[in-house]
Amino acid sequence: MKRILVADDHDAVRSGLRAVLEARPGWEVVAEAHDGRQALAKAIETRPDVAIVDYSMPFMIGIEVTRHIRERQLAAEVLIFTMYDSRDLALQAVRAGAHAYLLKSDANKLLLAAVESLMQHRPFCGGAFSGEFNGSADSDCGRHQLLSPREETIVRLIAEGYSNKKVSSLLNVSIKTTETHRATAMRKLNVRSTAGLVRFAIRNKLLEA
Repeated sequence: MKRILVADDHDAVRSGLRAVLEARPGWEVVAEAHDGRQALAKAIETRPDVAIVDYSMPFMIGIEVTRHIRERQLAAEVLIFTMYDSRDLALQAVRAGAHAYLLKSDANKLLLAAVESLMQHRPFCGGAFSGEFNGSADSDCGRHQLLSPREETIVRLIAEGYSNKKVSSLLNVSIKTTETHRATAMRKLNVRSTAGLVRFAIRNKLLEA
């Protein structure tokens, strides 16, 4: 059973999303939240596979919720759900760690596809803001943009042949920190080995010529 969290400050929106999502066999809405603080608490408590988070909520906006979910290394894939037609906000969502940004006006035709993509740990590459998540074939569906600056640096150093220990020394961080960033980057990029990181770095021109 795939577990979903729905966070929106409008009861009718949450009810509508629950009805649509739970009509799909094998999907269950395990929690609802009506503000940002409750959304984060429910994400920690229920450990959903996907969190659908409204951008504009009381106490904590959706991008802040996303950032806290990533900082706590929760496995939930985050979809920012919003009425704001803004590429700047979409890019902010990507940088915070969201893997989909969906306009509420597109929900009828794209919601299920977006959630299905996130269930498979793939960024949703469709909708009005596909450019933020969907680059050329060589940019791995925009995954490059999903990396934080520190994660990108670690991927580049590993691809250049440095060990975790050497990367930690170069960046003046603990080995545990390096390992955590490396694991997060590998999850975001959907790769399972150092060779996969090297191939990604080459395709996305992270390595110096």
